[in-house]
Amino acid sequence: MAEPERHEMIERYSANVRTNHWIVAALFVLAALSGLALFHPALYWLSALFGGGPWTRILHPVVGVLMVAAFVFLAAAVFKDNLLDARDRQWLRRFGDVLRNREEDLPEVGRYNAGQKLLFFVLVVALAGLLVSGIVIWRQYFSALFPIGAVRFASLAHAFLAFVLIVAIIVHVYAAIWVKGSMHAMLRGRVSAGWAYKHHRAWFRERLSHAADSRARPD
Repeated sequence: MAEPERHEMIERYSANVRTNHWIVAALFVLAALSGLALFHPALYWLSALFGGGPWTRILHPVVGVLMVAAFVFLAAAVFKDNLLDARDRQWLRRFGDVLRNREEDLPEVGRYNAGQKLLFFVLVVALAGLLVSGIVIWRQYFSALFPIGAVRFASLAHAFLAFVLIVAIIVHVYAAIWVKGSMHAMLRGRVSAGWAYKHHRAWFRERLSHAADSRARPD
């Protein structure tokens, strides 16, 4: 298949997926800032963003639950495309070529590469763990239901998983900036055919195949 016209545009993300993504992103920022304010006295000044300590304590778990709920819809929309396959395992074995930006030496990538897929499942596990541990330590409603040992363990787990989530999001943002065109895809929903061919060639071929089938199908 010849390389496509570079500036031809194709849809990568629907409006619903993009809206869902940015809702999750906004809720993550609020949850992270309020959580950091509660985590250590040195960061307590962040509570001023939420109206002080009491409001921060009230809003943090509510924002966290809303973030997880929004992420469930986003994860459901992209889950199938994030399942690992044989090409992904080969991609991971040649991660040195990824770091050297030698994509021509890598197996063809589907809608998401193996790194994006692993990050997706890190987010799934971290958010599930944050939800469960957060319920255990949510004193206003649930902590009386659990023994003090469980509450203490959940507090440690919650802090650790929050750290994992924040690091994962930093990696996600860095990768989106590193691969030019990724941010545009989530902002506008479309990418150039040249970008798709270069970074996600298997997905691009699949899109072409579906388009050809649609044109061949009688009305």
